[in-house]
Amino acid sequence: MRDLDGWTLLFDLDGTLVDSAPDLIGTLNRMLALKGLQSVPVSSARHLVGHGARALLRHGFREAGTVWDEAGEPELFDRFIADYVDNIAEHTRPFPQVVETLDRLSDRGAVHVVATNKRTDLSLALLDALGLTGRFALVAGPDRVSARKPDAAHLRDALQLVGGDRHRAVMVGDASTDTGAARAAALPCIVCTFGYNDLPPAELGGDVALDHWDGFEAALDTARRLQQP
Repeated sequence: MRDLDGWTLLFDLDGTLVDSAPDLIGTLNRMLALKGLQSVPVSSARHLVGHGARALLRHGFREAGTVWDEAGEPELFDRFIADYVDNIAEHTRPFPQVVETLDRLSDRGAVHVVATNKRTDLSLALLDALGLTGRFALVAGPDRVSARKPDAAHLRDALQLVGGDRHRAVMVGDASTDTGAARAAALPCIVCTFGYNDLPPAELGGDVALDHWDGFEAALDTARRLQQP
């Protein structure tokens, strides 16, 4: 059955395909410790993930009750990246049923793209460590496109790079950057309610809610109907 031939599925990475918060916040906490600051609990900081490393540092320091002087301490960002690369898949894993679902969708003809605000090199390093890279036709961090999510250009550029059709594409994400980009690009969006939602899922403005990856194909059927003329 090749009923998804010609369809492109655009996936956010952190909080959508993989549960990466433990490693990202682990790195954040090591940066906070360098400054003598208290750690941020993973359970209370998941919403910080998904907007890029600089945003994570800024928000993390704010959660710890202070401000990161980005202009005065640019080296902290480099230390964050180096530490994260060294620990990129210590605890990060795909969400349950992600791998099996991606494989079934590929068998049905879908083209998979990662559209993430994580740098492309870091995204590839993570996907490589998890053995997932080969399942994607393209990994498009903000450095591979003309503007980052929530700008529509992130998704439009990614589609253009893989020869995808906007009228046969669906976005999948967990945060306002994902739903915002999807709306701006006139794409239906599946919202992962289990991800790093920066707003209550019902307020994110997506089209279909996904509570677990074992329900993805049903959610996709609904989203595809929204693309019908």
